[in-house]
Amino acid sequence: MAYVIGIDVGGTFTDGVLDDGAGVIVAAKAPSTPPDYSQGVLEVLAGLAEQLGQPVGAMLAETHHIAHGTTSSLNALVMGNVPDVGFVTTVGHRDSLFIMNVEGRYLGSAPDQLQNVLGQSKQHTLLPKRHAVEVVERVDRDGTVLVPLDEDSVRTAVRALLADGIRSIAVSLLWSFRNPAHEQRVREIVHELDPGAFVALSSEISPRIREFARSATTVMSAQIGPGLEDYLGNLESRLRESGLAGPLLVMQSNGGAIAAAEAPSHAISTVGSVLTGGVVGAVSLGEQLGHRNIISTDVGGTTFLVGLVVDGEPVRASTTVINHHPINVPTLQVHAIGSGGGAIAWIDPGGNLQVGPRSAQSVPGPACYGAGGTEPTNTDANLVLGILPEKGLLGGRKALDVDAAREAIRARIAQPLGLSVEDAAAAIYAVQNAQTGDLLRKAVVEAGHDPRSFVLYAFGGAGPAYCASYAREVGVAEVVVPLGPVASAFSAYGLASSDVVLTAEMSDPTAMPLDPARARQTYDALEAQVRDGLARQGLSFERIEIVRSLDLRYTMQLAEVAVEVPNGDLDDTAVAGIAQAFDRRYAELYGEGTGFAAAGVQAITFRVRATGVLPFSPGLPKLTEADTSDPAAALLEHRKVCLDARTGYVETPIYDYRALGAGHRIDGPAVIEVPTTTVVVPPGASGVVDHLGNLVISTTAKEH
Repeated sequence: MAYVIGIDVGGTFTDGVLDDGAGVIVAAKAPSTPPDYSQGVLEVLAGLAEQLGQPVGAMLAETHHIAHGTTSSLNALVMGNVPDVGFVTTVGHRDSLFIMNVEGRYLGSAPDQLQNVLGQSKQHTLLPKRHAVEVVERVDRDGTVLVPLDEDSVRTAVRALLADGIRSIAVSLLWSFRNPAHEQRVREIVHELDPGAFVALSSEISPRIREFARSATTVMSAQIGPGLEDYLGNLESRLRESGLAGPLLVMQSNGGAIAAAEAPSHAISTVGSVLTGGVVGAVSLGEQLGHRNIISTDVGGTTFLVGLVVDGEPVRASTTVINHHPINVPTLQVHAIGSGGGAIAWIDPGGNLQVGPRSAQSVPGPACYGAGGTEPTNTDANLVLGILPEKGLLGGRKALDVDAAREAIRARIAQPLGLSVEDAAAAIYAVQNAQTGDLLRKAVVEAGHDPRSFVLYAFGGAGPAYCASYAREVGVAEVVVPLGPVASAFSAYGLASSDVVLTAEMSDPTAMPLDPARARQTYDALEAQVRDGLARQGLSFERIEIVRSLDLRYTMQLAEVAVEVPNGDLDDTAVAGIAQAFDRRYAELYGEGTGFAAAGVQAITFRVRATGVLPFSPGLPKLTEADTSDPAAALLEHRKVCLDARTGYVETPIYDYRALGAGHRIDGPAVIEVPTTTVVVPPGASGVVDHLGNLVISTTAKEH
């Protein structure tokens, strides 16, 4: 027997899911343990082993691999908790990192921030200018060396950085993606001077056109690479000492995993690892339930995440934004706001109630955790409203203090607004539902999709408490709450479901129609690169799937659109088909008639994605069929719950999920208590437990 384990390290909780490949799936949850997150991982592994009735060592000895996702890199970037790094570039181009192509002034800003020009911060620089140095060299757009690398200038520049305490260096030379030889030699010289220094090359991290984005991506990878290297090295050592035989894999933003030993060299590709786990899990569960269009929503302790699955495939993007800087790595498109269960409620200077983006996280946590937190959070509001049980979370293992929750809400929200504690808690709940609904509209409607043609999946520790309400906000009629053995650990289930995915890309700007022979040569080189990478992962694959794509744009435009390119030989007919696919996709995104083919079309970036399909596909086990649709046998109690300030507290049935069977129907208002989460079925909605133990909620009332 071989186990597969998915570990999701969030800002508040660490989740784990284990699958044995024979229908047994178990899940465990424990508080995250910053700054040493590896301790929380070990505690979750102990919880999984306990459910199997085995020692941890015996379980790990039979583990095929562990797929690990972490927010540590993303949190480090967002919070600025990164070491000083050096930046090496071509002479005359140092200031490109500080001019930021102007876009660094506005990327990632909300519309109201953009309108307040004088109020915008201009302090978005990634490093001080003294740590940005230049070397003499020049390569042209075709990769031809115009000025050889002056190695003396490299040694002088690098010695200055090392003397200033810099141990991580980003190298981004002009047109290096067309010819990486100079960058590679710079790395060799750095290691001659300091063998232990961390070096990130733009030709390996982001081999794309556009200087600022390429440089910013490389600098940010250099910022998080050393920390990720230390963390993964420490974690893998502890896992080996505990008996792990198989490899440790790390989830990437592209929805696939990579060996832990290789992750630091492409550190920036892991920043969205936890964000994408839920989307991958949604694809896996969607295959079991027959859903092709899915809105994946994850409300954890810190964030609210939204991703889309369209026609069975997750929606992908080639660029994302962190701290006003473009990150040029392929990723699953996930929208996020700081609006999780630990999101802090506060009053802005205008007297308006806000929720998030700051989070109480696991330390000190919400006020009701009794661990020193004094600010009110979504969790505190849910406890006051009766949604959460006073006996506590995690089946009672995580005690909750309702008096502390009430006091935090009274002092920070109710008293300043002249409300009762109960009304203030209801207001927090309403704001949370409204802002999560707003993000759904942005992710779905503004992307050109009709939410009525989607099923919404809701998971995370806090998601099931809000899902029916935010689904109603955008008109989604059906919500699936994955329960059963995965419950709030659904992102970890996604990690356990993931395959190994590697992406290689290279910009080679050329006018369409492109030369088929040149395109074949580029794709062959990229495919060889990803196949070589898969061979280094230390795993056997059932098969390898190759997908080609190409970024195109209309001449003189900046917006690029990716289209899939057929595998096999390319000829003139195939090239014409690529151009036609671009025209169609552009019209889908921006509207019929918005394209201007007469201007000409340019091919910009060639890309190959290789998926090493693993011999595991975790499927949820079937639940015992109930004798009747009446869930009375699972009724725990009735308690007063407030789901709407207009109706106040209502005597509400509380059900024990563990006593529910397939076919049980629960009409709202109702609350279902699961050991690791709480599900709310609001008035006018109804939920039915399906054959896999998921609760399927209809957000509109139906006769029965």
